[in-house]
Amino acid sequence: MSVSASLLATATVLCAVGGILMLTRPLTRILLGAVIAGNGINLLILSATGSAGREPLLYGVDLARVTDPLPQAIALTAIVITLATTAFLLAMAYRSHQLTGTDEVHDDLEDRRIVLRAEVLGERDELRERFRADDERTAETRRRYREDRRRLRARLRADRALQARGRNATGDLWHDVLGADPEDYAKRDEARAPDTDNPGGTG
Repeated sequence: MSVSASLLATATVLCAVGGILMLTRPLTRILLGAVIAGNGINLLILSATGSAGREPLLYGVDLARVTDPLPQAIALTAIVITLATTAFLLAMAYRSHQLTGTDEVHDDLEDRRIVLRAEVLGERDELRERFRADDERTAETRRRYREDRRRLRARLRADRALQARGRNATGDLWHDVLGADPEDYAKRDEARAPDTDNPGGTG
């Protein structure tokens, strides 16, 4: 079986470019990377068939000259899967841009919380060791120590408040999972806005 060097080179370049794009944060670049990498993988699969041959019919064709149909069937299946993945990423990018104004993938809140907690605990332990190692503890030293402890606790409280706002679900499946439409936000803001023409609420 002979493999085309041009197909292999093209497939390698496509897979490399697609992998680099998928490592970025914007969803549009991730989408392009998935499409390009999918095409590169399809070329790799098709290059496994070797040189072109006769159609794989059951009768009337010499088996030594028949092209292997399995890689072609696998490539056809991969094309369908790539199409579904492309549609999913397009929906994610559109919804992210509609709700946040950007398609950039942000860090996970739970990961940020774990990193922040470890950082705060490390600073607290270091602060405590410095305070205990100080033989001459004046009132000013104790005051600074308490202020630093309050500052570290405030950082953790602010992070917990941020997570609580992120978990503030309305109970509506459409709004919580898929996100509300901009028209729904406008209607909600109009309902919450005070009546400037009739501030007393009487007719």
